[in-house]
Amino acid sequence: DLMDNYTVYFGHVLSNSFYPVLQQAIGVGSAFEGWSPREQDVVYRVLIPMTPPRGHSFHLELDSAGQRPVRNFRVRVQLECTCTREQQAEGMLCFLHHPEEELRRNQAPSLLHTLCTGSYLDVQKTARWFYQLVRAIWPALPQSHDWHLVLLPSTRSCQFKVTNREASFRIEILFGVQRGDSDIFVSSQPGYAGSPSTLWLESYDVAEMKFFKHIARQAPPDSLHLRCLQFFTRLQLGIGFSTYTMKTIVMHLLNTLPVSQWCRRHFLRRLMDISERLLLCVEAKRLNHFIVGNQRLPEEITLPPDVQTAEPPNLFLRLVMDPVACSQGIGEY
Repeated sequence: DLMDNYTVYFGHVLSNSFYPVLQQAIGVGSAFEGWSPREQDVVYRVLIPMTPPRGHSFHLELDSAGQRPVRNFRVRVQLECTCTREQQAEGMLCFLHHPEEELRRNQAPSLLHTLCTGSYLDVQKTARWFYQLVRAIWPALPQSHDWHLVLLPSTRSCQFKVTNREASFRIEILFGVQRGDSDIFVSSQPGYAGSPSTLWLESYDVAEMKFFKHIARQAPPDSLHLRCLQFFTRLQLGIGFSTYTMKTIVMHLLNTLPVSQWCRRHFLRRLMDISERLLLCVEAKRLNHFIVGNQRLPEEITLPPDVQTAEPPNLFLRLVMDPVACSQGIGEY
């Protein structure tokens, strides 16, 4: 409800601006997939797709220095001619063909002059803009009468908390640009330390969320596939295996075993399967990414051709590169 209300007001506030057009928020991550390791740590992560404003277009450019499994893109912003009768009827001047002096005097600056560094959309400038929007719109929302808003620090997303006497919710807004009409986005999620603010990471969050929804539609009422994942991710807290490692292993198993075999009477067997698959992957020093290069995904998950046909990146590449890490992995198992 909160994000829907925000989306409506985003539309009102930005309707005649040259800032990105904000689409309906998409819930992603463990809270929306139903397997958060610990209730007290739940973060509701939402991805807000952005489309270019009037007179602009977005062009995604792969960063050639980027290494799998994390690919980086730049979002190049290009000005488009708006000298058509329809645009002129709306009173819009063309950024390409009207004199600069006239543009400065009569029209708000283009996106290139607000949220870009050079010709590229800047993640950190966009995050600061989001913070300003969230803070400015909050008093107009119905939730502001009963809830208290606390903004939390972040340079590549917009994080905040809403609290009242009974409850507290932590929300992280990521923003991104869709790759064509696929379920893959380039998003503002954090990458490696020190990554330039014009780099946007390829994100598979929406595709993974849609996979869990696909499983939920097919699973029997007593299916415990989410409990299995929750059990292992909670067990791994504080150990070297990441929650994403366990999530990837469970997704591979869900895509292999019939959903009927995840019901209550198979619970112990499935836990053993997850454990055995983890050991096999550590010993083989290989864990394939679930989305990239997977030819067996449900039909409703749409991938760009280069993601669909790519060689699946190895999430355990560090074990190959570092023998000490491999020994530690066996010890942690």
